[in-house]
Amino acid sequence: MTGDPLAGVRVLDLTRLLPGGVLSALLADLGADVVKVEEPTAGDYMRWGEPRIGPESAASWIVGRGKRSVALDLKSPAGVSAFLRLAATVDVVIEGFRPGVVDRLGVGYDAVRAVNPRVVYASLTGYGSDGPLRDVAGHDLNYTAYAGVLGITGTRSGEVAIPGVQVGDLGGGTILGMGILAALVHAARTGAGSRVEVSMYDAALAWTSIHAGAFFASGAATGPGSMPLNGLLPCYNVYRCSDGRYLSVGALEPAFWAAFCGTLGRADLVDRASDPTAVDEVAVALAGRPRDDWVAEFAGVDACVAPVLDLGEALDHPLARARGMVQEGQVAHGSDATARTLGTPIRIDGVVRPIGSPPPALGEHTREVLVAAGLADTEVDGLIASGVAVDRAAPR
Repeated sequence: MTGDPLAGVRVLDLTRLLPGGVLSALLADLGADVVKVEEPTAGDYMRWGEPRIGPESAASWIVGRGKRSVALDLKSPAGVSAFLRLAATVDVVIEGFRPGVVDRLGVGYDAVRAVNPRVVYASLTGYGSDGPLRDVAGHDLNYTAYAGVLGITGTRSGEVAIPGVQVGDLGGGTILGMGILAALVHAARTGAGSRVEVSMYDAALAWTSIHAGAFFASGAATGPGSMPLNGLLPCYNVYRCSDGRYLSVGALEPAFWAAFCGTLGRADLVDRASDPTAVDEVAVALAGRPRDDWVAEFAGVDACVAPVLDLGEALDHPLARARGMVQEGQVAHGSDATARTLGTPIRIDGVVRPIGSPPPALGEHTREVLVAAGLADTEVDGLIASGVAVDRAAPR
C-alpha cells in the first residue's frame, strides 16, 4: 500500500480533551481529513494547558496535529444549520458529550443521518448511553475505578496506585477507532451508515480480560500484587536496584527464567518461578547493583529483562527514534521552528508514517471549510459578523 490509506475520508470531530483527540489524531495520521468543530471562545480545553510548544499547549500540539479547525457556536440555530451543512459532506462524525447533549443541540445522530444517510456517527461516552450511570460525570480515574482496573493496580503491600497512562480514555478512543473503521467498511459495501458507541468504562473493563477470566473460573477477587501478572510471581515483577532505579523481569517461560536465574547467579531459584516467597530473594539479589549494571549484565541474555525508564529516558532512547516514535515536527504554520513530537505507532507495509501538519489555531480553517461545504462567502461573513463563527485564518 502506498500513500494515505484513509485519504478521502472526511471527519468532523466534536470531541474535546484526550480520548477523542487521540482517536482523531490517529485517523489524521492515516490520511483522513479531520476537522475539529470547536466552541468559538475557548475551543478544545486541551489548548489551555502548560507548558507550551510554540503557540499551543504541549498536549494539544501532539493530539491536534494534522487537523483543521472550525470555530462554530452550536448553541445558535445558525451554527447548527452550518454544522449540518458540513455534516452532509463528510463520512464520519465523532462526539464525546454526555448522552443526550448532541440531541438537545440538534446535531445528534438522527439530525445528521437525515442529511447524510451514509454517515458513521461515533459516540465516545463515559459510562455508556444506557445503564445506571449514563448521566454521571467522570474521568479516566473514575472509569478505571468502576472497571476494577484500579483495584488490581498497585504494590505488593496492597496499596492502590494510579496507572501512569489513562487506560479508559486511551482504550476507549482506540477501540472506537476500530468501530469507526468497521462501520466505514460496512458503509462502503452497503451504502448504509451506522451509529457506533464505545464507553470508556466498557473499554477499561474489557482490558481486564485475563484477570476477569481468572475470577470467573475461581470466584476469587484479587488485588494489587496478588496475581501472576501484577506482582505475585518472582518471574514477572519489578525490582529496585541499588541506585533507586528499577529493573523489570518478565521471564514467564521456563527457558527465560532459567536464563535469568543463571545470569543472576541464583540457579537454585530455577524451580521456584511460581513461588511468591522467592520474590524477596530476587529483590535482595538485584538490590546489590545499580540498574544499568544489570542492564549490561543481561545484554544478549534471552531472559526478558528491561530497565524501567523514566519518561525522559524513554523518549531519548535510541529505540524510540529507530521505530519512528519520536520525530521532529513543525511548531506552527509558517514557522521554521521544529520540536520533538510523538510519531504514530501504526505501520503499513513497514513504512514509518511521517507526522502531519502542526495543530491548527482555533478557527484557523473556518472559512475554507464552510465554503468548501457549499456556504457562500456572504453566508460565512454573516456567521462571523454575528459571532456564531470565528475565522482566524493564519498566513501560510
